[in-house]
Amino acid sequence: MKTKTFIIAGICGGIVNWLLGWLGYGIILADYFPQPNEDTRSMTFIFLGCLSIGFFLSYFYNRWAQIATISTGARAGAFFGLFFALFNGFFNMAIDGTITTELFTLDIAISIGITAATGAIVGFINGKFK
Repeated sequence: MKTKTFIIAGICGGIVNWLLGWLGYGIILADYFPQPNEDTRSMTFIFLGCLSIGFFLSYFYNRWAQIATISTGARAGAFFGLFFALFNGFFNMAIDGTITTELFTLDIAISIGITAATGAIVGFINGKFK
């Protein structure tokens, strides 16, 4: 595994994830998802969470899967997005009584799209640095 590729792809993937999350959850679907209070929300932690996904995909793609194309990166990202969303959604439904089946389904759909795009960027960067 090339450390330089891992870092660059992870950062770029995290930035794409953050931007698409902001666009999807914060702008387009803001009326559907409950927005946290300004007092409790920290953009730093949200950004660090997005970087975590970028680095996770970069590590997996570089170390184990050798994913280096946009299409393969997007497919693998969609797969991971599905299971990340299911994991998160089931826990949210168990803990927060305001989560409806409609929100659960919508969250899964947008998570798949965001993570697929993140995976596509990570795969593309892996291919460029190969």
